[in-house]
Amino acid sequence: MTRKTAAKRLPGRLISRDFFENSPEKVAPKLLGKLLLSVDPKNGTALAGRIVEVEAYLGPHNDPPDPAAHSHRGPTPRNVVLFGPAGHAYVYSIYGQYFCMNISCEKAGLAGCVLLRALEPVSGAARMARNRGLDEETPARLIASGPSRLCLALGLTRAMHNGLDVTSASSPLQVRDDGFPKPEVLITPRIGIKHAADWPLRFALRGHLCVSGPRRWPGSTTPRNGRS
Repeated sequence: MTRKTAAKRLPGRLISRDFFENSPEKVAPKLLGKLLLSVDPKNGTALAGRIVEVEAYLGPHNDPPDPAAHSHRGPTPRNVVLFGPAGHAYVYSIYGQYFCMNISCEKAGLAGCVLLRALEPVSGAARMARNRGLDEETPARLIASGPSRLCLALGLTRAMHNGLDVTSASSPLQVRDDGFPKPEVLITPRIGIKHAADWPLRFALRGHLCVSGPRRWPGSTTPRNGRS
């Protein structure tokens, strides 16, 4: 099976790089409803999840710089992917054993990104559950609701997936659009961080069961650009 043949089996259309060449707070709400695919390069089959929750992290060129962003002190060997072209996976480890995945935004050098916080399993839910050590009958809302759970469910690691181009048809990690209707977006402050925790840069599908954390959040249902 050729890569071209395998790609025809994947749902929707591949998201182009220019989608990500914008500020993270503009890209983030547009990612909601899109599909994240982890593709098996041997047979072209994919684990797929719908993106239902994200957070925007701003590059160091912003005024003020985002103190919660990994890029705020400039490029390092760890975060160099963020300073490259948009549309690449930035996967980092936490607590020495779990991973989180971001997608780089902005033009090269500006280092914004969007953290993927939760998915709704769409294809391969039983496999995702097994990847997390769960029973195959585990409810969808418990499989990939949280950034580390998301990576475990799709089998994402820094060694294998950091730096992959999610806009490439030959990439084992892709973001695709299957025509999901424009969602109602809820905006809240980011969570799980110490700095700039009050900036309203967390975006989610309103009322979706697979969103992580509290189900009833304060916040706007109309996307806003930037900070309050």
